[in-house]
Amino acid sequence: MAMEALRMPARNTNLSRISIIGSGGMAAAIGGLAAWAGHTVEVMSRNPDNAKALADKIGDGASTGTFGATPAGDIVILAVPYAVVLDVVKIYGGALAGRLIVDITNPVASDRKSFVTPKDSFGAQEIASAAPADAHVVKAFNTHFSHVLAAGSIEGRPLDVFIAGDDAQAKAQVSAFVEGLGLRPMDIGPLAMARTLEHACLLSLGLIAHSIRHTNFAIGVNLPG
Repeated sequence: MAMEALRMPARNTNLSRISIIGSGGMAAAIGGLAAWAGHTVEVMSRNPDNAKALADKIGDGASTGTFGATPAGDIVILAVPYAVVLDVVKIYGGALAGRLIVDITNPVASDRKSFVTPKDSFGAQEIASAAPADAHVVKAFNTHFSHVLAAGSIEGRPLDVFIAGDDAQAKAQVSAFVEGLGLRPMDIGPLAMARTLEHACLLSLGLIAHSIRHTNFAIGVNLPG
């Protein structure tokens, strides 16, 4: 993977096993960054051929796992559309018990102005309710487009990855993972704040429709000084 010179810190020494459920653009972006950083990557997909193709693309020893089986990773990334993510979590069932689950989904409705979740809930909460009680769900990566995330930076500045979750240790682990990818983790609070991150997706869609009219941008924080 081509990396900009400004994004080339020393390789991460706090390495993890990462299981990615999904084989689309976000799975490729996160998997590619993770492999570059030295993590062991496992790809799992309903379609084994897609999983193998992505593992081969990622390289660096990336492997495939059986869809629905216990993930090998310390961190499990749900890189599937929200439309199917609850079914996926239910299929894995007890295989996700005690796991750190990273939710990157956005439950946006087809009108791109609203959500498919119940009005008193939000995507990450629905996932947490479907997952085993002792799993730890952390929201992250949902505010980026896959091709922007794959690059890791814009004009030499690392992307901000906003993180929400209820378990401090789980958030710290995800933050360390994000930082090791050459990105900047930004903790925004408990899992309830994931609702705000999902609204940020609507913000991006509104910008595309009315102002920017392309997807070559990222939402981040500018800290003066």
